Amino acid sequence: MAASAVAAVAAGPGGVVESCFGSGLQWRVGAEMSPAYVPGTNVFLKGMNPEEKRISTSLSGGVRADFSFGEDSRQGLLYKGVYQGVGIGAVSFFSDGLLGTPVSAYVYQGAPIVHLSRRLWLGYEWRFGAAMGWHHYDKDYDDTNGAVSTSVTAMMGLGVKLHYALSSRWTLSLGVDGVHYSNGNTSWPNAGVNSIGATIGVAYALNTQPATASSADVSALADEADRGRWFFDIMAYGAWRKRVVTVGTYVPEAELCPGKFGVVGLQFSPMRALNRWVAVGPSLDLQWDESAGLEPYWIEDTYDDNIKFERPPFGKQIKAGLSAHAELTMPIFSINAGLGYDFVNPKGDKRFYQSLALKTFVTEKVYLNVGYRLGNFKDPQNLMLGLGLRL
Repeated sequence: MAASAVAAVAAGPGGVVESCFGSGLQWRVGAEMSPAYVPGTNVFLKGMNPEEKRISTSLSGGVRADFSFGEDSRQGLLYKGVYQGVGIGAVSFFSDGLLGTPVSAYVYQGAPIVHLSRRLWLGYEWRFGAAMGWHHYDKDYDDTNGAVSTSVTAMMGLGVKLHYALSSRWTLSLGVDGVHYSNGNTSWPNAGVNSIGATIGVAYALNTQPATASSADVSALADEADRGRWFFDIMAYGAWRKRVVTVGTYVPEAELCPGKFGVVGLQFSPMRALNRWVAVGPSLDLQWDESAGLEPYWIEDTYDDNIKFERPPFGKQIKAGLSAHAELTMPIFSINAGLGYDFVNPKGDKRFYQSLALKTFVTEKVYLNVGYRLGNFKDPQNLMLGLGLRL
């Protein structure tokens, strides 16, 4: 077993390897509930709404199903305790007429950070999905909802949990997490909604499988998996976005441009795997933004829904930047965070940018990318919905 498993490590970090499904999966089903505090991050939540009500609390609950890799598979040996799955949940803000009661569908992954005893361990968990059914902003009805502008938003969550094994099949969890709802600047307004709360959950293992691999097998796998190596990611992405410009003949004013603008980008990232969990490296980032550099081409005396621009030259809407990245490389999913600076930049755009992306490997080398790009840690720019190749 050890020789074939060690050979499989050459596939590199992340990715889907056939052997991970060859030794049986351990399945769990569960339920979770989370009372939370909603920070007043925008005036709508603070009480500037038709009900003049401060929205400060939420209560969510849901059901989920996940699996861990078999104890004798490569992933099961290298990433002991990692689990991933899908869930469905709903959240109430106790203000149905203002925000609605959105329902979420999401994927998630978690893993141990430290084992405190044979039964008790501390771990992290992230969630990513879509929340549907918001009572959202509607310009046709003079709506004041500045928090949510679409019926469907992205949902992102991150938390830490204590897990306690009540028995070989039942596990209780207790933790804290933060959740962010946003449309990724694909519509306006885009203030979003956040929550910070406690989580309590219970899970039931549908099947259990005792480990049969020897310590020599695990040691040989770990030595090879933790050996440093280079890999190369090439990723193309696209999205759409909204844009606010500052124009005016005498007194410049901020104007929301009607319609949506296309964004296309390309990333080339040589990454160094430090061990089985972490990779770091630079990236060359190229992006064309249809809404970039518009202000110098504004046609005077056009405003609001009738605002017009001459089309800027293609080269005036190109960004080229260098960024530094760190990536958590886990089975199936990788999470990548980057900090960058555009050395070529359209006039008026922020040069300092940040990105956060989830890579989902559909084969050993091909992945789907869902990411988001910000400027100066606070100015929303665009989504990064793409397809990548790992070499």
